[in-house]
Amino acid sequence: MNTNAVVALDVGGTGMKCALVGTDGTVLHTERHPTLAQRGPEAVTENILEVAAGLAARARADGLVPVAAGVVVPGVVDEDNGIAVWSSNVGFRDVPLRRLVEQRLGLPAALGHDVRAGGLAEARLGAGRDERHVLFIAIGTGIAAAHVVDGKAEAGAHGAAGEVGHIVVRPGGASCPCGGRGCLESVASASAVGRRYVELSGEAGVTAHDVATRAAAGEELANRVWTEAVEAFADGLLTAQALYDAGIVVLGGGLAEAGEALLAPLREALRSRVTFHRMPAIVRAGLGDTAGCLGAALLALDSLETDL
Repeated sequence: MNTNAVVALDVGGTGMKCALVGTDGTVLHTERHPTLAQRGPEAVTENILEVAAGLAARARADGLVPVAAGVVVPGVVDEDNGIAVWSSNVGFRDVPLRRLVEQRLGLPAALGHDVRAGGLAEARLGAGRDERHVLFIAIGTGIAAAHVVDGKAEAGAHGAAGEVGHIVVRPGGASCPCGGRGCLESVASASAVGRRYVELSGEAGVTAHDVATRAAAGEELANRVWTEAVEAFADGLLTAQALYDAGIVVLGGGLAEAGEALLAPLREALRSRVTFHRMPAIVRAGLGDTAGCLGAALLALDSLETDL
């Protein structure tokens, strides 16, 4: 008997995580492909279309019926109109990606933002599934968030909601790629933690993971850099909690791999800062790097329900 499935792609700056997902949320097949961002945005677009078409063909070969596609990308995304407005990672500028996917596959499609999709998946299927108000924060090269209420993540008026990485936590501090100074992202992202340690130590090639490991082992400099990042993150999270009043904060991305080495001091730092705010639970993401792809599948499934 044929089983309906959706095609799901999570497009990153270097790689794409792809899957066929059943309408009950079961992952039926997974693939990974390079994004080919170095070849330019037109090549990336064609690559996405080729991979999506290949997944649809794979579904049919396996006796599945592809019924929709979901694609999530980084940057600013106009989800209502299906346009990848801008992305520094892959070079998108006003690409009508949803329409292009629909034309190539002959299927209805949904386009979303990678972090919002990850937050959607964590809220419905992962660490936040028992809470109505979930704030998902991805901490990697940058920092971005998704506020999910009753299983729905809002994109904002211009598709740029959730940019908590650009809350200014250290006025006049380190420069940020956005053009500002002292943004949370410039102090507490994984890239910022590694960069700060290299700056102070003169030792090249140290990553945030290295800093976390060394701090746990008692190295003084690593502990100093780690503490700086945690304190800055707590300042940003206090502002976010004042705005969103989340019941649970789910942390994902590379820096969250540190687990309790990050979560325990962050809880303590935030608790020392809250006044009338309610203290949210702070937990590590449960779906790992599959969250974006699962979120893409959920967007595709949601689009089918909307069309009915």
